[in-house]
Amino acid sequence: MHGIGNDFVVVDGITEPIPEVDLAELSRRINDRRFGVGGDGLILVLPSRVAEFRMRMFNPDGSEAEMCGNGTRCVARFVYDRKLTRETTIRLETLAGTRTLRLSTRRGEVEAIRVDMGQPKLRRSEIPMRGDDTDTVLDEPLKIEGRKIAFSAVSMGNPHAVVFDLKPTPAEVAVLGPAIETHRLFPQKTNVQFCDVLTTSEVNLRTWERGAGVTLACGTGACAAVVAGVLTKRLTRRVTVHLLGGDLLIEWSGDNRVMMTGPAETVFEGDYPL
Repeated sequence: MHGIGNDFVVVDGITEPIPEVDLAELSRRINDRRFGVGGDGLILVLPSRVAEFRMRMFNPDGSEAEMCGNGTRCVARFVYDRKLTRETTIRLETLAGTRTLRLSTRRGEVEAIRVDMGQPKLRRSEIPMRGDDTDTVLDEPLKIEGRKIAFSAVSMGNPHAVVFDLKPTPAEVAVLGPAIETHRLFPQKTNVQFCDVLTTSEVNLRTWERGAGVTLACGTGACAAVVAGVLTKRLTRRVTVHLLGGDLLIEWSGDNRVMMTGPAETVFEGDYPL
């Protein structure tokens, strides 16, 4: 499945038992684009004691992610299309907390999914980042790869460093992305978002994902970029985010909750031998 190009191998752990295997190693194998299925992550759809469903998401390097915005939309469409639920409002348990998803349907077909992504976290300890626990990290200077840049830090259940006004080339993203991801400031590493502001309600976003590298889209990253843009007075609270794989609508409401709306699609189905 994919959410605007952010693609995942999604496994049904509701009607079928999950084999007793090393899930980190399985993710590394199955997400390999030459020797496996290929994907930006492995998602397990599982029963939950606190919500209708639970998701676990593993990156291509085997690390487990706390949250994945595009992945949540894929899960919502997965359980609806497979008739694991007939509800169009679904609560989904993640490592970052429970998220509520609402499906827009037409003649039984899912057209879009709106996700309540929760409240952004802004303190250094919540990102997490090393250093004094100031309230916010906004346009903080950083020297990286011989360059001086400024970044803002936001957690949407997973960490993000948002860089504005840089407009890096693909080659520069491939250099600056991993350098920022693994910088000592971030004890759990970080996702990196390069945000080019077009208007106060429209941006282009390029993503370097922790544990995955360059991806066509990042839902939590789009949310983090809009939050950082509002706090630095670059953006309004309702923004269309253009990613390489498509568009997301991000809204940061007055009650401090971030809403993300976008599509999810099934590409193909199959069996994977263990």
